[in-house]
Amino acid sequence: MLRSPSPLRRLLGALGFLVLWSLIGFAFAGQFYLSSSLIGRSITWTQAISYSLADWYVWAVLSLPIARLTRRVSAEPHRPWRTAGIHLAAALGFALIYVVLRALVGQAHSWLIDEEATFAEIFVPLLAKTYPFNLLIYGVIVSVTHALDYYRKYHERTVQALELEKHLTEARLQSLLRQLKPHFLFNALNGIASLMYSDVAAAERMLVRLSELLRQTMSQTGAPLTPLRQEIAFLERYLEIERIRFRDRLTVQFEIDPATLDAQVPSLILQPLVENAIRHGIEPQMRTGRIVLRSAVVGDNLVLSVSDNGGGMPAGGFKREGIGLANSRARLAELYGDDQQFELTNQPEGGLCVRLSFPFAT
Repeated sequence: MLRSPSPLRRLLGALGFLVLWSLIGFAFAGQFYLSSSLIGRSITWTQAISYSLADWYVWAVLSLPIARLTRRVSAEPHRPWRTAGIHLAAALGFALIYVVLRALVGQAHSWLIDEEATFAEIFVPLLAKTYPFNLLIYGVIVSVTHALDYYRKYHERTVQALELEKHLTEARLQSLLRQLKPHFLFNALNGIASLMYSDVAAAERMLVRLSELLRQTMSQTGAPLTPLRQEIAFLERYLEIERIRFRDRLTVQFEIDPATLDAQVPSLILQPLVENAIRHGIEPQMRTGRIVLRSAVVGDNLVLSVSDNGGGMPAGGFKREGIGLANSRARLAELYGDDQQFELTNQPEGGLCVRLSFPFAT
């Protein structure tokens, strides 16, 4: 539902309407002054402006009912002959009404300058000189009204389309987040289950940490973006769970540029990347695993990377990306379109590096 314009907007609209008709009047005043000079009937600028403004201010008043009639008639697009007949009758009528009103204005002006003239003395010459031109002015007002209405409707449809696209994007993002959270929970529970028979105390600690992490997740608003510092705080709680499971086999290094801590990043964007590094890079190996998280500002973009010292990406790439990687890639595309990059590369020293790049914003 469209909101009615505010009093300020109505005032600005009225001022714009007055300025528009005044500019038309000034333009015709210049033409009237020059043409009068050329035929040897010189007049002053004051006379030219007052006469011309009187002409166009009358049309300004008449343009309001003409525009209203145009909008009512245009609501019947399937009856063109009826519309044409209405406009023809209205053009003839408004052209005559203009002559009547202009004659009254002229008579009032003659009284003010003590050069009294009768209504008929003003009306008859005006009717002969301006009536055909008045029909043209009526057509111009109708055309401009149609153009403005088409522009307004186009603008409204554009705004509605953008709003719809925004809501659809938010719905897709929420769907992706809902897909990610159960995936994360199931993987964490699988890790706890693997310790139930070998280290019950460690499994209990993991359950406690998991409940704290879930409580933090439930308290979040579900917004698609969050500050990087909040994302890192969530990630550190998740890593507390994984450190219990891997003990000394897992080290995590943070190389975070302080200038990036307040940057807006997609919610839960780092956790699935770290989880992927642990499951596919660290877990299959017996040696100590290392994960490095980096953030930096490069030009106008924020660059985040998660790298590990695991087996890396097989030749030819992964046959199928897991939920975490695919989900992260899809959310970046939804939020930033072509202004983002999601890259998987093998490191020279071994291991996989996932690099994200998207516009920096706080």
